[in-house]
Amino acid sequence: MTDTTPDTRGSVEADHLYPRRWAGLAILCLSLLIVVMANTALIVAAPSMLRDLQLTSSDLQWIIDGYTVPYAALMLLCGVLGDRFGRRRALLTGLAVFAAGAVYGSLADSVTEVIAARIVMGVGAAVIMPATLSLLVAMFPAHERARAIAAWAATSGLAIALGPLLAGWLLESHAWGSTFLINVPIAAAAALASLALVPASRAADVDRTDWIGGLLSIVTVGGLVYAIIDGFHFGWSAGTLAVLVASVAAAAAFVAWELRHPRPLLDLRRLTDRAVGAACISVLLLFFATFGVIYFVAQQFQFVLDYGPLETGLRLLPLAGAVSAGAAVSARLTPLIGARATVTAGMAAATAGTLVLTQCHSDSGYGIYLACLLLLGSGIGISTPPATDLIMAGFPENELGAAGGLNDTAVEFGGSLGIALLGSVLATTYHREISDFLAELPLGNLTGSMAEQAELAMTAAGDSVGGASIVADELAANPLASSHAEPLREAAGTAFADAIGQAGLVGGIALAAGSLLVAAILPSRSTSPSIPRPVPRSPERLTNAPTDPHRAPPAT
Repeated sequence: MTDTTPDTRGSVEADHLYPRRWAGLAILCLSLLIVVMANTALIVAAPSMLRDLQLTSSDLQWIIDGYTVPYAALMLLCGVLGDRFGRRRALLTGLAVFAAGAVYGSLADSVTEVIAARIVMGVGAAVIMPATLSLLVAMFPAHERARAIAAWAATSGLAIALGPLLAGWLLESHAWGSTFLINVPIAAAAALASLALVPASRAADVDRTDWIGGLLSIVTVGGLVYAIIDGFHFGWSAGTLAVLVASVAAAAAFVAWELRHPRPLLDLRRLTDRAVGAACISVLLLFFATFGVIYFVAQQFQFVLDYGPLETGLRLLPLAGAVSAGAAVSARLTPLIGARATVTAGMAAATAGTLVLTQCHSDSGYGIYLACLLLLGSGIGISTPPATDLIMAGFPENELGAAGGLNDTAVEFGGSLGIALLGSVLATTYHREISDFLAELPLGNLTGSMAEQAELAMTAAGDSVGGASIVADELAANPLASSHAEPLREAAGTAFADAIGQAGLVGGIALAAGSLLVAAILPSRSTSPSIPRPVPRSPERLTNAPTDPHRAPPAT
């Protein structure tokens, strides 16, 4: 029997508040931490992997994106499955899968095994991330939710910078495989603590799953992410175009199916809500810029400014501090000035931070990148909490998993698009700028195998700044060619600085246009995204918030 007493969406009455909700939030944030760190830790491990595994540019790209594709593709379906079968159960399952993939990755000794491990971790991440957000909303009453989501969003920013920092610290004395192991003790601790501190929760009246919609969503998002990454980095081959066409067709079929299905995987009509639609756009564009910027700024630190892995991690850390500070400001300002003001102000700050990179030159030091990280981090911290709250507030309690999956898909799809599109601008500009220098090198007198090796080396140097750094090291070690090492470093640094400027310009223009669009779409009446709205409440909501502070949460 269902209790139809009105209650705030996804929360409980004051006398039924879950007493350990703030401790439970810490566990959800810990789970989120490893998911985001896995996206960024490999940034500083890449040079070691490049040398040890003899990676090609394609290998390295798919080691990174072997995680991204399943992560983005599966989140919506996994969020809905968490609603049906238990959100805490989904969290525990995701942590187990994620940790298993991390252990496998630490033991891998081939490109294929590393990519396979990253795929397994991506599947685990797709289960974890929407579960953290839906559990958060289920645990907290409306008047506390903005602060809780601000902490959740600040964790994302912390993880973006903490991943490279911890990985760099490990690489000081261990092989690259250790960067996978960062996640294992954290995952184990989060799983054990969640049994005591995170309440069991599932949606009421959800007794079946829209599997066809789930399959179409996987093909749509997974296909789009794959095609964008492969097309922008390696060219639009017939196979890549076929994947793109298939994903677009699947998207059309998904829309048609969901609009007709009585219990759809994702109620697409909710996206026509101006607040939800604009919030999704803002989240997507913010992480489009963030992941793109981190991708090439980390390369600048390691290959041009010659920072070690730990130094690189430390110099990315101000981003995390800025996100945390921005989230704290957002939690106070949003109830006073409204979500539209805070979301658009944060996007404007992120736009300014991205455009700072257009002023990069070959002799630019750390200062200009620090300004970029501080502005970008502040923008994320100010915008993301109210935007996420708007998305979650647009769905009823029994669709929290779908809401969390939608938010997280926007994050990951935006990040993938940023790395692919801005990375493509970066690579194209770099190759164009360094080509003249490489063409002028005196290699014409080389013959046989030496000529072949020189040609391969020049191809690597023209392919990426990392390749140029490795080639310069090899030249420096050869007495007959050492005179070419420093000129190559200088040419690569100049070309990469120009490439960063062009990528920053494209990212800044995209964010600026998005800021104007979001400001136009968001309703001015959005004074606080956590305004309670009456919905039916089931008895299970009471099991999610025991009144006895000493009583353990019910088992999943």
